[in-house]
Amino acid sequence: MGRFDWFWKAMGSTSERNNKKSKGIVAAAHGLLGELELYDDAALAVTVRATVAGGEIADKPRFLAGLSVASQRTLGMTPFEVQNQAVLRLLEGDVIQMATGEGKTLVGAMAATGFALTGKRVHVITVNNYLAARDAEWMRPLVEFFGLTVAPVTESSTREERVAAYRSDVIYAPVTEIGFDHLRDNQITDRSQTVQVPADVALVDEADSVLVDEALVPLVLAGSEGSQQATGRITEAVSHLVEEEHYTIDAEGRNAFLTDEGAAKVERLLGIDSLYSDEHIGTTLVRVNLALHAKALLIRDVHYIVEDGKVALVDASRGRVAELQRWPDGLQAAVEAKEGLDVSEGGRILDSITLQALMRRYPVVCGMTGTAVEATDQLRTFYGLHVSVIDRAKELKRFDEADRIYATMADKNRAIIEEISHLNANGQPVLVGTHDVAESEALAAALEQRGIAVNVLNAKNDAEEARIIAEAGDVGRVTVSTQMAGRGTDIRLGGADEADHDKVAQLGGLAVIGTSRHRSARLDNQLRGRAGRQGDPGLSLFFVSMEDDIVATGGADESFSAHPEPDGRLTGNRAQQFVEHCQRVTEGQLLEIHSQTWKYNKLLADHRDILDERRAALLDTDTAWRELAERSPQRAAELSGLPQEVLEQAAREIMLFHLDEEWSEHLALMDDVRESIHLRAIARETPIDEYHRIAVREFKDLANRAVDKAVETFEQVLIDASGAHLADAGWKRPSATWTYMVSDNPLAGSGNSVLTGIGNIFR
Repeated sequence: MGRFDWFWKAMGSTSERNNKKSKGIVAAAHGLLGELELYDDAALAVTVRATVAGGEIADKPRFLAGLSVASQRTLGMTPFEVQNQAVLRLLEGDVIQMATGEGKTLVGAMAATGFALTGKRVHVITVNNYLAARDAEWMRPLVEFFGLTVAPVTESSTREERVAAYRSDVIYAPVTEIGFDHLRDNQITDRSQTVQVPADVALVDEADSVLVDEALVPLVLAGSEGSQQATGRITEAVSHLVEEEHYTIDAEGRNAFLTDEGAAKVERLLGIDSLYSDEHIGTTLVRVNLALHAKALLIRDVHYIVEDGKVALVDASRGRVAELQRWPDGLQAAVEAKEGLDVSEGGRILDSITLQALMRRYPVVCGMTGTAVEATDQLRTFYGLHVSVIDRAKELKRFDEADRIYATMADKNRAIIEEISHLNANGQPVLVGTHDVAESEALAAALEQRGIAVNVLNAKNDAEEARIIAEAGDVGRVTVSTQMAGRGTDIRLGGADEADHDKVAQLGGLAVIGTSRHRSARLDNQLRGRAGRQGDPGLSLFFVSMEDDIVATGGADESFSAHPEPDGRLTGNRAQQFVEHCQRVTEGQLLEIHSQTWKYNKLLADHRDILDERRAALLDTDTAWRELAERSPQRAAELSGLPQEVLEQAAREIMLFHLDEEWSEHLALMDDVRESIHLRAIARETPIDEYHRIAVREFKDLANRAVDKAVETFEQVLIDASGAHLADAGWKRPSATWTYMVSDNPLAGSGNSVLTGIGNIFR
């Protein structure tokens, strides 16, 4: 750390002081439990409410003690002292690190109740719909004990249910639903159409995943255009290209490039003179490159699956189907054409927002995760958040074995099978973390050939996850899962009812096996954390080969030579150090991608803030009517016989229509600019600086164009007692809208993405 030692020491000492202070409050609260346990429910609720003054908790020990007693009465759960400490740190606005199985769900509910008692509306942001519905129902008695309201919002919630839920004190919802509802609310033309109401606090579960890993994922609201993309002939032409001869792939496996021979072949097959002519460079060449990306880099059952005749993306960080997620329209269409499916309709983006920009709208952001320390830099840089590490209630008894490293993928996979067979023969439950669907299915098939029954949890059967995970700790159970991050269900030894807990504990507890290192040590630790829950014994072990994606990518410019054992295993510290070095390199690459993407997105986020202010002024005041009347007094005079409220709403609808349309055009333009901005480097220009220059210029023009077009419409459209007849004049909003997430970096975090024949790796 060198010259920055003082900074890290200061950060550490601040965290320690905060935790020491919290422990003192928790100890004082513990001394009050006997007194408060004598109160009846009504008196207890009044006592807790009385600790709040001026929107702040004035008597924290009594507040915490009352909350603990209420938790015991309503949920049958008495918080550990470390859980109470975690509640305090959340209420102070920290991200807390708590190990898996230490009771984050209860901590989140207690903190949310605490915030709500101070008069703040709380969004408890979950990883998926299942957890939002489960946790809201599970924690409801505690919240309602104090006269507060709680409700979930999920993908299946109706508009009426959403309107009611968002007006509760505590709302459980996936971040995507909150984001999509925000985008839809930005299309309204009257305040009465609003679904959401502002919340004061975002309490984020799996905070590192939402706030860091997925922070720059854009949520998109699109409108129908009725256009189909002509991708069939291009996909057919690209399908005949051969790697090395017609195209090359870069060392990171992220980009594919046509060679001169490849370009000539595509031109010949399409019957055109040149892909690089003015006629084709902005259309045909773009589609050829998209089709090439789909063919060369996106692998079925790794990056996506095909289900019910549709392409479904796989969320690389969680190994499950990414609900509502798709790639940008051109790439999505290219993959659909590659698979011989109906190409989905192209749509105009009406609005979009990244998760990071969405989170920054909350006055208070706090969160919980099992692996926050490794994300400290990003949490501080992007959100100004501090991390508090909460001790375990019971000492960790898990044994983390050193990685077993092998020369080849085949050697490694044989060793994995042998280790699982050995553990299973003794009856010890095994949880195997794989990186993608194809790998999980190949491993399961190989184990079943050995007569070992396997439960598979991957993107294809996500709905069964809670049942499968709950039983993963039972005697003799083998569970193969793609990514355990954010699964949200505890693995209890001896099964969900813990009937055979002691027997499994004697066998060594749950054994967690990773089939390779992840691109981030944080994801490794999330998998490890599934074993050793609440003082239980456990084992974690990762297998690595020198052909793994992380080694090929992180060690691309380096060589490593060693003499393996007869079974292919590499022993000694050098191999271990090299693997760890490769992981650090890939972590650095992911951070650089995050940093660059953030720079591009930040300016658009600033523009969105300005647009939101303008929209609010148009919705909530008579600004629209005043501006139009000033610009076109003659037309205003013609309409003077109509009621003022009719005129104001007509003006509002006109100005909002053109503002929204210009914003949509701005997003499309900046998307096109970003796709081609790398070409600026050829002209010795800095791409990010050039992007900013264009964005600022175009945004200034946007505001003027929106007003000019609104004045023109105001002077032409029919306005009578029923309002402005925009649709009759051809100015109508899209007849259908849909929401999705753009996978900005489709190859980030994938498993063995550059390897071929993945389906046969365990044979």
